[in-house]
Amino acid sequence: MTDQELVKTALGMLEAAYVPYSHFAVGAALECADGTVYTGCNVENAAYGAGICAERTALVKAVSEGKRAFTRLAVAARSRDFCTPCGICRQMLYEFAPDLPVLCARADGCFRTYTLRELLAHGFGPEGLIEGAETEKCGCGET
Repeated sequence: MTDQELVKTALGMLEAAYVPYSHFAVGAALECADGTVYTGCNVENAAYGAGICAERTALVKAVSEGKRAFTRLAVAARSRDFCTPCGICRQMLYEFAPDLPVLCARADGCFRTYTLRELLAHGFGPEGLIEGAETEKCGCGET
């Protein structure tokens, strides 16, 4: 699947979004290492914090099917600017693929590509939970 096809798949998910409050539909298409693509859309709720973003919908679908290796994510909205994942989505994706290419699209299908590491500088991943792991030097010269 080409980058353009993946973006088109994400744009196609906009129709499925449930957005009665923000009216900001988002679609996502997450490609796995084996070529499988999982899609998602945002689903809002009257209890605002209970909603879920398109990117996490696609990720949770993939993980629930046993997928753990991802190669690309496309995220799109009916916006004039390029649609980037929110902070929570960036953190959830970082757990599995810190260097994941993220195709951030706008309504006309044009997109920019960033790595997840660019979008979530100094991200926190599983390696941060390992006791005794090598640490980065701090400004005072200590580790």
